[in-house]
Amino acid sequence: MHETPSIKRRLITMVYETFLLLAVEMLAVALFLVVTLNNHAPFFQYAMKVWLFVVTGAYFVWGWTNSGHTLAMKTWRMQVVTTGGARLPLTTAIVRYLLAWGWFLPALLACTALGLKDRTQIGATIAVGVLAWGLTAFLDRDRQFLHDRLAGTRLVLLPKPAKAGAPAAPAEAS
Repeated sequence: MHETPSIKRRLITMVYETFLLLAVEMLAVALFLVVTLNNHAPFFQYAMKVWLFVVTGAYFVWGWTNSGHTLAMKTWRMQVVTTGGARLPLTTAIVRYLLAWGWFLPALLACTALGLKDRTQIGATIAVGVLAWGLTAFLDRDRQFLHDRLAGTRLVLLPKPAKAGAPAAPAEAS
C-alpha cells in the first residue's frame, strides 16, 4: 500500500488547486453570463451559484474517477483511491465531493446564522472552519482528512517518475 502524503503536501496542493479551480470557474461564469444574457435577477444569482457548485463538482469528480487525481494532485504526485486501493467509482467520487464541503460549509452556515456581512469576519470564520477541518487529520490513525474517512477514500503518495535513461524500479511483489 502506498504511503499517505504529508499534511503539508496536501495543503500546498489545495492552494494550487484553488488557483486552477478559479480559472475553471471564471470560464464557467463567462459561459453562464453569455447564456443568461448577463441577467442579474435574483433567480439568476441563485442559478449561478448552483451552476458553479455543479461545475466544481464535475471538475473534481471527473478527475478522481478518470485518473484518480486532478492536475494539482498530479503535480504533487497524489492520487485518491478507495480504502482498498482501487480507482473511485462515480458514486464514491460524488460522495467525497459533497463531504469535502465540510472544509467550508459549517463556517458558511455560521456566517449566515450570525448575520456576518463584514468580509474580515467572514474570512476569519472560514479560516477557523478550514483549520478545524484540517485538524481532523491529526485525529485519524492514517492521517486522512475526515471527508476521506467518511467517504471510504484515501489520498496516497505516488512514486517519483523514473528519470529518462534510468533503469526502471523493480515491481513490488504482492
